[in-house]
Amino acid sequence: MKVIVISGSPRKTSVTQIMMKYVFEYAKSKNENTKFINLSEGGIDYYHGPDGEYNDTTKQATSDITEADVWLIGTPIYNSLFSSALKNLFEYINYKKTAGKTAGLAILASGDIGFIDVQTILNQLMTYFRVITNPKAVFMTADMTKDGQITNEDIKKRLGELVDETLAMASKLSSN
Repeated sequence: MKVIVISGSPRKTSVTQIMMKYVFEYAKSKNENTKFINLSEGGIDYYHGPDGEYNDTTKQATSDITEADVWLIGTPIYNSLFSSALKNLFEYINYKKTAGKTAGLAILASGDIGFIDVQTILNQLMTYFRVITNPKAVFMTADMTKDGQITNEDIKKRLGELVDETLAMASKLSSN
């Protein structure tokens, strides 16, 4: 099973990447065939149509997402929505090649507001791609980190459960 972990924040010092690096390390311990796309590292071109010329980083990210069986997606909340960098990344993905994949969602905010709204929008995006989404998203606030580490043990546990449950869903679906 191929797994892709996506950190959807373009900010160099984002807390989202702290959250998703944790998810990546945990997922990799469960499934060696796990890759990480960190949008804060840049390199993804702006989408300008299906006939555009795109760099190798963009092409590789598109290929990794399309080929993965499981998507573990993390996004910050910006202006009551998920990040535009994440939306841009999904512009490259062909919905005709994604049916039956499985996704898990982790959402980060500066405070306890807007999680359900963003989860709903991400679920709608996953539905467009015909991706089955784990209904138990993880909601995390920025104050749950310090010095580049997650400090909240409950969040670590929930992120691990998100990975475990999403991988289990994907395994059950692939055996049917």
